[in-house]
Amino acid sequence: MTTFNLPDLGEGLTEATLLSWLVSEGDAVQVDQAIAEVETAKSAIEVPSPYAGTVHTLHGEAGETLEVGKPLITVSTGDDTTNGKQAQDSDAGALSYREEERAGTRAPHSADSDEGSGNVLIGYGTAASKNGRRRRRKHSGGSSAERSTAAGEKTRAPRVSSPLVRKMARQHGVDLRSLVGSGPDGLIMRRDVLSATDQTTAPQPRSAAESPQGGSSAAGAQGASHDSLTGLGIRERVPMTGMRRAIATKMSQSRTEIPEATVWQDVDVTQLVGMRQQLKEAGHVAPSILAFLSRFVVEGLKKYPALNSRIVDAGGSEEIVHFDGINLGFAAQTDGGLVVPVIRHAEKHSAQGLNSEIRRLAEAARAGTIGGKDLSGGTFTVNNYGVFGSDGATPIINHPEAAILGIGRTLDRPWVVDGEIAVRKITTVTLAFDHRVCDGGAAGGFLGYVASCLENPAVALADF
Repeated sequence: MTTFNLPDLGEGLTEATLLSWLVSEGDAVQVDQAIAEVETAKSAIEVPSPYAGTVHTLHGEAGETLEVGKPLITVSTGDDTTNGKQAQDSDAGALSYREEERAGTRAPHSADSDEGSGNVLIGYGTAASKNGRRRRRKHSGGSSAERSTAAGEKTRAPRVSSPLVRKMARQHGVDLRSLVGSGPDGLIMRRDVLSATDQTTAPQPRSAAESPQGGSSAAGAQGASHDSLTGLGIRERVPMTGMRRAIATKMSQSRTEIPEATVWQDVDVTQLVGMRQQLKEAGHVAPSILAFLSRFVVEGLKKYPALNSRIVDAGGSEEIVHFDGINLGFAAQTDGGLVVPVIRHAEKHSAQGLNSEIRRLAEAARAGTIGGKDLSGGTFTVNNYGVFGSDGATPIINHPEAAILGIGRTLDRPWVVDGEIAVRKITTVTLAFDHRVCDGGAAGGFLGYVASCLENPAVALADF
């Protein structure tokens, strides 16, 4: 028997929630076959098997939180004399999840090499074990999982660009072995799966029992229970796991540790809206409101650097650390929850550059392909909650940063211009700041500067 552990998932993650098993005990598995779907604080991913053989034991139930380095699955490989020593030895050279995603782009090895499928796996890889012996796939007697073309002949597992492509293929019922990849060296890409399936057929939804959140309907085991406080029946229980738990922890930490204050200001953005329309009519790409706001925030932070800081513990005392550069985070809503991608050295980007970075990172976040590095290291955050129809909000500071600035939706409102009432495009900007790093004067000065840039964008951009 060979037992291997939940592998290192990268970015300092120490645990994951088991969403579902993709195999059952007694099933035949192949090298690189997805065996489980887990959710970390970053995203939901699939874990492939580094061994071929028969599943002997599944360690854990759906909804359970598993620790990295603890047993995940036991496989009977037909080469059990080492009693799982390979899996333990391989931990020393464990690869991160992001490395596993990129591994598929490596050139395939010849059939005579000492490698496995050529696709490095999370935390283990498919290379030969340290004792020099090659791992061979156990012949499963022609089962559905068998990938040999003849007795004793080894074939290579499909080379796939990422676990997300495997998941898409499974949802659409596409056999990856039947595809010819359009990527480098035959790598199977997302577009290959889409072209092989009827795109009008949506993936089958999960049943309540298979829900990633582990919820169950009223007909389930806990559906008959009632809440003691309200007396109402309990329709569903949704555990706080993975990304949702990470968000809750971050928000609670912010509210507990940071004595925040909030200031806001109504702003006439008629000129900004008009300038964006002119760019569109001239055939140019018009940066989004969030991109312009980000550009003005960067300049504002240069004038009021106290808001681009962080309080750290300095051996029993505290220090305010001011940064040489601005890593600007922005809130992005995904199916899994709210995430904050980070644009590093945002001060080096124009409004167009920031617009491109916001789009790139937001698309990656919603697709679940964004890396942990792009979700950490921010020094200030902006949030456009106006896209959700909110006029205003009191944003929570993204701990351990010192401030966050949000903008609401833009509405036509009566506004006094040169002593006369006119209809103007009005929005509200709100700043929440850590009162330990600065007082109302600096916070109000920063907010006023950003507001003036939004009101007179052409003048502001000419001065940068």
